[in-house]
Amino acid sequence: MTAEQDWLAWHERYEDPDSWLAQRLVVVQDRIRRALDAAAPGPIKALSMCAGQGRDLLGVLEKHPRRDDVAAVLVELDPRNADSARQRARDLGLSGIEVVTGDAALTDNYLAHAPADLVLACGIFGNITNEDIRRTVGHCAALCAPGGTTVWTRHRKEPDLVPQICDWFAESGFELEFVTEPGNFGVGVHRRRADAQPKALEPGQTMFTFLGYLTMAQRGCE
Repeated sequence: MTAEQDWLAWHERYEDPDSWLAQRLVVVQDRIRRALDAAAPGPIKALSMCAGQGRDLLGVLEKHPRRDDVAAVLVELDPRNADSARQRARDLGLSGIEVVTGDAALTDNYLAHAPADLVLACGIFGNITNEDIRRTVGHCAALCAPGGTTVWTRHRKEPDLVPQICDWFAESGFELEFVTEPGNFGVGVHRRRADAQPKALEPGQTMFTFLGYLTMAQRGCE
């Protein structure tokens, strides 16, 4: 959470179907739904970094036939948003959802749950430096199981970093499954190669420093 941005109020834009945030959510939810549809029978492990109110994953699980197969950990620093996600999961009867109020950048929050079949890194890459994006992509190789799916977002403003992010995922053992065309927002989906060497998640690591998009713009590193 950053001082210049109220991240609870930020979520209000989801209520406007014409907002870019609401439109991006539709795309993200569609890709989550596809990943769950394609998952092998049995338990499905999911991780969500900077989960906010969990609208992406919880919104899909509400009516998905695999909802009871999903055991997910959502990590969110803002306690108000974490409480909202926790209450939403309870209201939906999703007993497999754990919401952690904590720093999503810390690998220790995922050690007991990685690698996962589905990893969500939405709302992160537009709020951290390029170096931290590359570092986080590298950690996704340990967060995501071979054959698993990582869904991520990043704006498409110039300079458009999405093609470079796709290259970093490829270097980390992922195959591109989907990426949006240039526009108001970007959504990418990468599948960890089934033959990729499993990678252990290192404890005590900080994957990124969350600066916030306003700070990013002020520093000229958007």
